Amino acid sequence: METVLTHSDISVIQLAVTAVVLPFVAFLLNLFIVPRQSKLSGVLSGLAIGASLALSVFVFFEVWNQPALHVQQIWFTVGSTQIRLGIWLNNLSVLMLLLVSAIALPVHVYSIAYMKGDNHYTRYFAYLSLFCFAMLALVVVDNLLLLYAFWEMVGFASYLLIGFWFTREKAIQANKKAFLMNRIGDVALLTGIMLVYTHYDTFDIVTLFGDHSLATAAATATATKSVTIAGLCFLAGAVAKSAQFPLHTWLPDAMEGPTSVSALIHAATMVAAGIFLLGRVYPLFNTEVLTVIAIVGCFTAFMAATIALTQTDLKRILAYSTISQLGYMMMAMGIGAYSSALFHLATHAFFKCLLFLAAGVIIHEMQHLKRKHRLHIDAQNINNMGGLRKIMPVTFITCCVAALALIGFPLTAGCLSKDGILIQGFAWAEGKGWAYSIIPIGAVLTSLLTAFYIGRLMFKVFFGESGLEGISADSEPEAHEENPLLYLPMILLALGSLFPLFSLNPLKFESAWIVKGFADMVNKTESSGELVPFLISALSVCVVLIAYGVYVRQKLQWLKFKGVLFNMSYNQWYIDTFYNGIIVRAVVGLSRAASWFDTYVIDGIVKLIAGTGLVLSRISAWIDRYIIDGIIHSITYFVKQAGNFIRGFQTGRVQGYLFTMLIIVLALYILKTFI
Repeated sequence: METVLTHSDISVIQLAVTAVVLPFVAFLLNLFIVPRQSKLSGVLSGLAIGASLALSVFVFFEVWNQPALHVQQIWFTVGSTQIRLGIWLNNLSVLMLLLVSAIALPVHVYSIAYMKGDNHYTRYFAYLSLFCFAMLALVVVDNLLLLYAFWEMVGFASYLLIGFWFTREKAIQANKKAFLMNRIGDVALLTGIMLVYTHYDTFDIVTLFGDHSLATAAATATATKSVTIAGLCFLAGAVAKSAQFPLHTWLPDAMEGPTSVSALIHAATMVAAGIFLLGRVYPLFNTEVLTVIAIVGCFTAFMAATIALTQTDLKRILAYSTISQLGYMMMAMGIGAYSSALFHLATHAFFKCLLFLAAGVIIHEMQHLKRKHRLHIDAQNINNMGGLRKIMPVTFITCCVAALALIGFPLTAGCLSKDGILIQGFAWAEGKGWAYSIIPIGAVLTSLLTAFYIGRLMFKVFFGESGLEGISADSEPEAHEENPLLYLPMILLALGSLFPLFSLNPLKFESAWIVKGFADMVNKTESSGELVPFLISALSVCVVLIAYGVYVRQKLQWLKFKGVLFNMSYNQWYIDTFYNGIIVRAVVGLSRAASWFDTYVIDGIVKLIAGTGLVLSRISAWIDRYIIDGIIHSITYFVKQAGNFIRGFQTGRVQGYLFTMLIIVLALYILKTFI
């Protein structure tokens, strides 16, 4: 039965569609009309996403905790099957709509100053607007086919932005790697969509995953094998997009793109699309698939945190931190902490985006010092930094807020969302056996590792003395902190990283409005794990103090040991080495073998057949020319000569005829005489 929409509901849907379309309009204008390197491009894209944010805020307050709005129409018909498309606005849709535009706006503002003077300034904002359009459309469509189309568009826009500086070989290799690894997940996702359609005979997300949906009924009953496989396929799609093990290695390499790009799509929005996908199709997952999700998420979170401990590239540390936090969200989905997963997605978007924007300012400062003192250094290596808090106070303060939120320190938004995951993790494991306890224990260890590596980063960048020989930490900085387009977005994101934006109670994650908005999806298991967050916070403080002692006070140097574990961490668990040495080499070897087989076997057979045909055709032509035609020519010649000979007797003279007759008679007589 179709729901009758009021005029007000239709207006809300129209405003949501407008919010989605505005960045696409900016993309078209920047691509085809705005001149190259024109400042208008940044303003145009910024105004478009700003308007989208304003509309998203209005739509959010109209839909949040209200009945979902759904409108659709026939897209196309195949035989008797009608494929419909439309817009579905529920709590998840409007939350993501608001989050994407809220994070994108400060990034756009920051980019106006950050990308100033770039030779492809207009193209940058065109790509950024295209990405925002694809991401906003992804979260509101109600059809799996359209969701897949915008899923691919998000990946394509990311490909363009990662390789934005296409003259750099590393950037080109990075965007190719991201594109190819995401294709693995995309093929799995498409397979899952086809399996769902085969089982339920519809692509309609509302019919499949809305209230009283087909998938919900399947999840509560004994799930068929095809539904389980479909769930695993959707998981594989999310694993690739959200950079989870084993398809995570593209994200650290993607840091070759502009830092503002990393802040938007590789920390807050694109990589969150995988978590959004799991949330969208959540009723499809049965217990077995959810357990796999929890295991993948927990392992990824722990693995990425251990790798971040030893990395020296500033952006690479943040990249592995992102992978680790996405693992947290994935794990939360698997243990039934649906609301906490989405809550952490929202809080993480603010503090991780802030860390990347701050990293961009820090790298600019290091590049300034590099040019000024004619140094041959890596401007992103944290070993070359130190003492920057004295010359970059705004960056230092905002980074401190973001770092505390990442650790999960009380009074920050990250504390609330992390608490929810930890509490529900221990609740989920209760009564299921010791093996299930590995998941929440792994989450706790990841939290402590996070405190150490972010403490290490902060202390090496902002404390102590400069890592550059002969350069004081009091060196005159470049005037980038005086540019409000750089520091105002960081200040706004820092405010968003504190608890008041999400809850008035800084101690209870249940009081957060996001958690309340998904209250029907919260794991209801009772647990005595409420003390866990306080213990983890205390231990995290101790870990940060240990990092301070190691990297500032230069004590506890035994913690800086180098051995097998250090090498494993520094070399990213040798996963890329394995891929390059085994997978890539095997694929290249297989392709070379296939090329050889094609060249020397397939082409050889084809050439042999062609050569044989050519020889036979030449023999046939020779026989035709010299034998068949020769016989015909000989007969023709004989007939011709005979005709010519006989024609010689036809002179019309009687004497000649009589003489001829006489000769013939004599010849016959002689012949008879001798015979």
